[in-house]
Amino acid sequence: MRQMKKGIELIREIDAEKPGFGELTFWWIGQLSYIVKTQNSVIYLDPFLSPLEGRQVQPLLEPGQVTNADIITGSHDHADHIDRLSLPAIMEASPKSVLIVPNPTASTVEEMKIDGSRVRLADADQAIEEGGVKITGIKASHEFFDFDPKRGFPYLGYVIETDGVVIYHSGDTCVYDGLGVRLKAWNLTVAFLPINGRDGKRLRASCIGNMTYQEAVDLAGSVRPKLTVPGHYEMFAGNTEDPLLFADYLDAKYPGLKCWIGGHGEAVRVKA
Repeated sequence: MRQMKKGIELIREIDAEKPGFGELTFWWIGQLSYIVKTQNSVIYLDPFLSPLEGRQVQPLLEPGQVTNADIITGSHDHADHIDRLSLPAIMEASPKSVLIVPNPTASTVEEMKIDGSRVRLADADQAIEEGGVKITGIKASHEFFDFDPKRGFPYLGYVIETDGVVIYHSGDTCVYDGLGVRLKAWNLTVAFLPINGRDGKRLRASCIGNMTYQEAVDLAGSVRPKLTVPGHYEMFAGNTEDPLLFADYLDAKYPGLKCWIGGHGEAVRVKA
């Protein structure tokens, strides 16, 4: 897929974008990492910016170039979702930003020496409100829930409500009983879902899996967001999927539901 803007050029485009109430613009920056701009906020969802060995899509931004973040999320403690090498520099470059992470990752944040006053620890079905943005944790099953009765769920998705739009970023998860029912509590504007799937070969190699593209289609068909965005493909060989299969199955099974497949760094505008 064609790579679009990157670096300072991408930051300038984000800064110049002016969504109105009930509108958002997003940019896919690889894997399950997105930048979302609403009327009053710039939200970085699981920003993965370190040049990790094996990545096939190089970072579109250097961490120090991220000067415009208001909210930063990390869905779980894997390098492509809570990027230990990049997050401290991102937060230094965006001094007003706050970081939302699952409660069990508190020690990880401490190791990164991020100011605790700028960290919000999340758990399933708990809402955090920050600067006009409401973030609700949604438990995620990254093959397993791995629930800790003292610390909570280590894998989360987030429903983000702000400026008349509602965003679901699933984090890494399989579809589980009750997920669709839980998400129907909201009228989703955009849903960001992984499609890379899972199998025994990957799990034996400690590559923990996600929903398949077919399961992602059925989740979209259940909750019916205005736009569904498949992700978590192209980044690593052996842990990917063809997004066109997702689009074709969605069209065949739920005609009328819209999805977006495009290039890294491309601005995508959506209305609620």
